Amino acid sequence: MANITLKGVPCTTSGNLPKVGAKAPDFKLVNGALADVGLKDFKGKKKIINIVPSLDTPVCAISTRRFDEYAATDRNTVVLVVSSDLPFAQGRFCQAEAKHVVPLSMMRDRHFARDYGVLIQDGPLAGITARAVVVLDAQDKVVYTQLVSEIGHEPDYAAAIAAAH
Repeated sequence: MANITLKGVPCTTSGNLPKVGAKAPDFKLVNGALADVGLKDFKGKKKIINIVPSLDTPVCAISTRRFDEYAATDRNTVVLVVSSDLPFAQGRFCQAEAKHVVPLSMMRDRHFARDYGVLIQDGPLAGITARAVVVLDAQDKVVYTQLVSEIGHEPDYAAAIAAAH
């Protein structure tokens, strides 16, 4: 369990991010075609997993656009944006503002959030994810993690991108 804040108000998460050096937990998330996808669908690619509460908030939108800029320049790395938003809403946002990332939804269940330790347990955002970044190498080993301690803050883009190189 990790402690984070929302506008200074304490919240807790369901656990902790996967440890650096560990094999990343597989997942089943939903893409824009309403198909289930997992790590195997991105086999052989490095992955930046940008975990956000909702693309319908300013900081989530900013972080998605920033990682989209990076995704446009590195074809060996895929940027996955995971949120609680429906795939339709994710698709509208990404079609307009972030064409190089892969939006993935937790619409069918919250296993991803629990397995990655980012499910918010209490407070007004209980049931959705904390803001975090997890970087995986091409063999799905965790090489970098960041749980953003204040949900309203942006992640460390430079550190995440450096870890993906």
